[in-house]
Amino acid sequence: MLNRLRHRAGDEGGFTLIELLVVILIIGILAAIAIPSFIGQKNKANDASAKELARTGETTAETIATDNNGNYSSVTAAKLLSYEPSLQTCTAATGNSAACVVNTGTSGSANGYTVITESTNNDLYTIINTAGVVTRKCSIGTGVNATQSGCPTGSW
Repeated sequence: MLNRLRHRAGDEGGFTLIELLVVILIIGILAAIAIPSFIGQKNKANDASAKELARTGETTAETIATDNNGNYSSVTAAKLLSYEPSLQTCTAATGNSAACVVNTGTSGSANGYTVITESTNNDLYTIINTAGVVTRKCSIGTGVNATQSGCPTGSW
């Protein structure tokens, strides 16, 4: 009897077609669950980069105001760039390859300023300081890739 079992076990040299199909089906189900969660990670990283750029612009605007006795009227995109060279302004040359400070959205008045950044997803992130009250807003940009993935509520 034991000899017959050994002989039978030696005859099976591989997996059956059914076993292979079950394994492929399980792998396919796992991939269908995992892949969508990984696809959104790049958009989240792009939005996080634009948010961080807006925060850096906010800190730089406060530095400019400190140097001007609390007056925000000299806060411009050019002035932000001169104080903080790591800030990148949106130009035709930069295209949409990295998060950037939108030129027309960075302006100051005596009592506050507005800093607008754009992510590579074309989402716009805005920090508005009006007489010491800071609000953060976001909106969908106008580009082809506009998704508003990082801020569906309108604020961040």
